[in-house]
Amino acid sequence: MVYLDAAGAEPLDPAGREAYLAALDEGWAGPDRLYREGRRARMLLDAAREAVAQEFGCRADELVFTSSGTTAVHQGVLGLARGRMRAGTTIAVGAVEHSSVLHAVDVATRRSGGRSVIVPVDGLGRVSLGALADLVDAEAGLAFAAIQSANHEVGTRQPVTQAAGLLAERGVPLLMDAAVTLGREPVPEGWAVLAGSARKWGGPTGVGVLAVRKGTRFAADWPEDERERGWAPGPVNVPAILAAATALRTRLGEAAATAERHRELTALLRARIPELVPNVEVVGDPDDRAPHILTFSCLYASGEALLLELDRLGFAVSSGSSCTASTLTPSHVLEAMGVLTQGNVRVSLPWRVTADEVEQFLAVLPGAVRVARPQQDAEAGSAPAGEDEAVAEPELEIDALGKLCPLPVIELGKRIGQVQVGGTVRVLADDPAARLDIPAWCRLTGHDYLGAAAFEGEHGIEAVPGAMAYRVRRRE
Repeated sequence: MVYLDAAGAEPLDPAGREAYLAALDEGWAGPDRLYREGRRARMLLDAAREAVAQEFGCRADELVFTSSGTTAVHQGVLGLARGRMRAGTTIAVGAVEHSSVLHAVDVATRRSGGRSVIVPVDGLGRVSLGALADLVDAEAGLAFAAIQSANHEVGTRQPVTQAAGLLAERGVPLLMDAAVTLGREPVPEGWAVLAGSARKWGGPTGVGVLAVRKGTRFAADWPEDERERGWAPGPVNVPAILAAATALRTRLGEAAATAERHRELTALLRARIPELVPNVEVVGDPDDRAPHILTFSCLYASGEALLLELDRLGFAVSSGSSCTASTLTPSHVLEAMGVLTQGNVRVSLPWRVTADEVEQFLAVLPGAVRVARPQQDAEAGSAPAGEDEAVAEPELEIDALGKLCPLPVIELGKRIGQVQVGGTVRVLADDPAARLDIPAWCRLTGHDYLGAAAFEGEHGIEAVPGAMAYRVRRRE
């Protein structure tokens, strides 16, 4: 198996593994106990905290360990929301934040009676500083803003330092989910609360980090105990924390060289994939991005089928898109960016990936995409073989109501040749992914997207909740 899902979890670093095994004998006791074994565990915990805090650029007493990166995000959002309640109950959140941030913000605003405001992103997935500035000026009761260091799905870096400066001028703190870049890149400046996950940098699963700058109004919004300043209830796993700290120090020592190698490999993928596979959209910023992440979407392909076929061929990748047989909605990140959601694949390179493994992936990808595309004649996006242009119609309607992604655009691709050049096709669809995929299909195939309107039923076709009529004009 060639593992290409490091953004989900990096394999455990060898030095971290050794530290973990050693600490099982030395750090098994509770670090809050006064007997010898407890004091030894406390020394290991304090040493790990000092090491991690130094790498993050904060004080040791500003950092606690949690049971996961998700827990760190949840505690960070809820604690900052409660601590800032007197300042306001509105939370600004980037449109492409990780679902753990969005879920925690939803809980925080329901508890406070406040609301969240989404900060839009551009087509590369980057938060709009202009929109953030307008929001800060318009909202008198802004509690805080949540902006990630880089996007989990497409790798685009966020303008965290600029956003933090803009917010600081108004006295608004910034919460940063830095899971994608911790251990790989320097920590951006300006954050008030930082959250991350050790398994993303080669530490063990079950260790998260939460850092809160001194002077930040922060109050636990959960039952507290005496451990970890009351910010992370329950006992901590000292051996796992020591392994996480060891892995972090090891990885940061190699980070610059590894990042350069990963940039070369993702640049290779970005150039070769469109050459090997027709009708592919590579998404995210091509330059200003986390160096180990590359994401692309394949028109007409089922994302679930593509991932399963790659798995059968020995390659572990993930998908940022939820456009599979098991769900009806596309990825909120790809939706916010307005890009193609079909057949979405995220390749995220682990620390020790080789160029040969990347070449092997490129070799099998075209065949895997062919399996995941149910009807190959749709790929050309033009008239089927033998189509008589002289009898083509000026208009055509395609009823794709009740059909899930990618079937609406497969039908569009098959039948676009049935209208004259300059003629229009109206696609009726109720799949939420169609509002992204039909415009993306037009971009990839060179046809004109004319817009969409609600479809309320006509010509004997009954109205369906959420149904839209999408109009496309055929070009050569």
